[in-house]
Amino acid sequence: MTASAIRLTGVSRRFGRTTALDDVTAEVPAGVVCGLLGRNGAGKTTLMSILAGHDRPSAGTVEVLGSDPFEHADVMGSISLIRDNQRYPEDFKLKHVLRVVPRFHERWDAELAAELIDAFRLPSRTTVKKMSRGQQSGLGIVIGLASRAPLTVFDEPYLGLDATARRVFADRLLAARLDDAAARTIVLSTHLIDEMEQLLDHVVVLDGGRLVRTGTTEEVTAGAHSLSGAAAAVERVAAGRTPLSSHRVGGLLSLVFAGEAPAGLAEEAAAAGVQVAPVGLQELVAAFGAGDGAEVRAEREGAAA
Repeated sequence: MTASAIRLTGVSRRFGRTTALDDVTAEVPAGVVCGLLGRNGAGKTTLMSILAGHDRPSAGTVEVLGSDPFEHADVMGSISLIRDNQRYPEDFKLKHVLRVVPRFHERWDAELAAELIDAFRLPSRTTVKKMSRGQQSGLGIVIGLASRAPLTVFDEPYLGLDATARRVFADRLLAARLDDAAARTIVLSTHLIDEMEQLLDHVVVLDGGRLVRTGTTEEVTAGAHSLSGAAAAVERVAAGRTPLSSHRVGGLLSLVFAGEAPAGLAEEAAAAGVQVAPVGLQELVAAFGAGDGAEVRAEREGAAA
C-alpha cells in the first residue's frame, strides 16, 4: 500500500459543454475513512466513477493504489464501488449475488457477509429488484464491507436505512477500519454528515465541480467560524467581510465565514450580543453549497491552487 491511496492532479471531466470536475488536485492517505462531501451536482458521482476506473478524466492524472485505474485490471480488482443505484439482472436473488460477487474480490469474507445479511435482515426469496430501498442499500453495504477491497467506495450507503440499520453500518464500518487499518481505504459519499462525522478521518469537499476543502476533519472544520444573533448586531460586527453563507429567521441572522476568527472579534461580538462559534462539518459543507459570493469563489480557487 502506498502512502497515498488516492492522488489526483489537475483532474477535470467534461461532458460536452458541461464541466463535472474542474482542476481537482487532492490526496487521500491510505488506511483512512474519507468523506466525499458536497451538494447534489457537486461532482461526487463523476469522481467516484473515475476512482473506480469506470471513467477517465478529460485532463489531469489519477493514481489509485499507485496506478492509473482506468482499464488496469490489477487495480480495478482491488476496488469495490457500491453505487446508490446499483443494478442487477432481473431475476437475481441474494444467492445469485453471493455466488457472483466473490469472483471479483479475492479477499472476500463470507463469514462477515453472512453476519451482515442477518443484521440487515435481507430476504433470500425476494429478487433484488423487488427489495425495498433500505434492503438494497443493506445489500450494497454487505458487498462493500465483505469485499475487504483495498479501496472501497460507497455512494450514499444510507438511502432507505432505518436508524437501527444505520447504526449497524456505522459499527461495522468502524470495525473494518480497526481490522484493516493499514490495508484498506474507505471513501463514502453521504449527506448525513452529522451521523458519520465521528467516523471520518479525512474529507474531500466539492462544490460546482471544484475542490473547496480537503484534509483531516479537524483541519477542515478548524478553518471556519460563525456569527449569530440579532440581525442588525451581526451585520455591524461582520461589516466589510464576505460570508460563505447566511441564514435569516425573523430578526435573527447567522453567518458562516471561512478562516479563523480575526483577533479581537470575540470581544467585539460579545459587546454587541453576538455569538462567535466554531462550525461543524455539516454546517460548513452546507455553507459552501449555499454560498455564491466572492468568498466562495476565492475558497474554490485557493483550494485548487
